[in-house]
Amino acid sequence: MQNRNIIIFVAAIFIAGIAVLLINAYLSGVEEKAVTQAEEQRLVRIVVATQPLEFGAPLTPENVRLQNFPAGSVPEGAFRDIKQALANGRVALRPIVPGEPILADKVSGTDGRAVLAANIPEGMRAVSIPVGAVTGVSGFVRPGDTVDVLLTRKIPGEGAKAEDLMSDVILQRVQVLAIDQIASESATEPKVGQTAVLLVPPFEAQRLAVAGKLGTLSLALRNVETVDPGSAGTITNRDVGNSRYYIAERRQRAASAQPAAPAQPGSYQPVQTPVAVVGGKPAISGPSMTIYRGTEGEEYAVSRRGGK
Repeated sequence: MQNRNIIIFVAAIFIAGIAVLLINAYLSGVEEKAVTQAEEQRLVRIVVATQPLEFGAPLTPENVRLQNFPAGSVPEGAFRDIKQALANGRVALRPIVPGEPILADKVSGTDGRAVLAANIPEGMRAVSIPVGAVTGVSGFVRPGDTVDVLLTRKIPGEGAKAEDLMSDVILQRVQVLAIDQIASESATEPKVGQTAVLLVPPFEAQRLAVAGKLGTLSLALRNVETVDPGSAGTITNRDVGNSRYYIAERRQRAASAQPAAPAQPGSYQPVQTPVAVVGGKPAISGPSMTIYRGTEGEEYAVSRRGGK
């Protein structure tokens, strides 16, 4: 009985060894066939992703493989060896989809760090602005979205009240790099953040820095495919646009000043009242009409019949 068990054990080991040899031969044959096919069809083998890779995901032997690619269409920066692609603990710096070539500008360098700076194109800057539930579109603005930036502030002028507000679109079609510390474009679930990181040229970064001190910055989410920037006039609480506004100083007599001399019979003394100024001209408070010369219109006061 014992001899029989030994024979069965030896036979099992022998069969297992043959199976391993057959599997290795098959895999080697597949690899050799792929290499031969690549040589015959003038293809090269480059490293591609086998599964989705998010920002910061490490490259491993399980999520990359070699794939045949036309020799004349190999993208710049492609890796032709898996060991080279995995060297120094590389991680993805941009989202990579399955079957997409692993390129040098989409993965980290020697230190393997996932840094947001790698996503900033030449000549651009990343600048953060404060946002909230209201100014950040209730958390629906996520990394990769396109937004307009609005500035809401008090109308300049000594006579302006707290409710005298104006709003301007200071930037259009701006890409969002991150919300708080989330930079992955696959993070699509709404989440209210406290800061938004925007991708802008250096001059626009300076504008945002100053605008943040002048008033409240808000984000307006827009369709990324919309090319037309759209109108971007100035809006006030009086619903007046496309002009510069200020409120002239309200001139009032001081309480300690001497009373004005009584008016002589038959004389007229104008009463100084606050005057709103639009585009550098006093606003017309009474009846008016607008005369267009070409495409430009100008408003004129109209007197009532009989002076009433």
